[in-house]
Amino acid sequence: MPKFATIRTADGTRGVRLDGDQLVDLGYPDLGAYLAAGSPDLPGGSVTYPVEAADFAPVVLQPSKVVCVGLNYRSHIEEMGRDLPEYPVLFAKFADTLTGANDPVTKPAETEQLDWECELTIVIGSTVRHADEEQAVAAIAGFTAANDYSVRDWQFRTREWLQGKMWEATTPVGPYVVTPDELPGGVRPELATRLTVDGVEKQSANTSDLLFDPVALVRYVSTITTLRPGDLILTGTNGGVGHARSPQEFLWGGETVEITVEGIGTLTNTIAKG
Repeated sequence: MPKFATIRTADGTRGVRLDGDQLVDLGYPDLGAYLAAGSPDLPGGSVTYPVEAADFAPVVLQPSKVVCVGLNYRSHIEEMGRDLPEYPVLFAKFADTLTGANDPVTKPAETEQLDWECELTIVIGSTVRHADEEQAVAAIAGFTAANDYSVRDWQFRTREWLQGKMWEATTPVGPYVVTPDELPGGVRPELATRLTVDGVEKQSANTSDLLFDPVALVRYVSTITTLRPGDLILTGTNGGVGHARSPQEFLWGGETVEITVEGIGTLTNTIAKG
């Protein structure tokens, strides 16, 4: 199966499928709408766009929910000085937090602690509630990459993290969604991940080290709420975030942050000053 994306065009956003050096129009305004329609076959005579000129939008424009998992890699839990969780640590984002794979990310003027977090992200392909193992596997349309930029000084103002995680246009997602059959490990992918700031490696891990794997997360979250096509689950970050470094490191503006997830692609974001 090919890679999928959502791109911006002169006529609006379009859901597309990668085919060589071309992106083939799926007939829907974004990948979320295509998944909600049941992932139909491509229409005849589809429009194509060159990959090299692609302007990637968030892979799903308006997911009904964006669920995030904290403390899901042993290395990150240890660097944050916390115990291994018995259950997934969940928080939420809103659709307005999402931005494109190569879009600039603006450092909010209100923070002095903008941080990075490299994350594998699950894309839901079908409606599911109270999923068992088989249903959870079937509900995973594919995987993409995300950077959960975090405003740490706001995040830790209170015991709840939401206010440090929900800043507008601070969560690039993409560039592609790749189906599980294309990835080593399938629905429990074993992918190398890497994050750099101005070319200097800050995070490196393998998604096989997740404490709660994607199938377990779909089962757990779907127990709480219905998951729908296009919903996103950010599976957590590994060690190496700026907040946990000594001395601490944060983004001030002008840096280039890159995330690469094996088999999926690279997010490249320049940090702009707000």
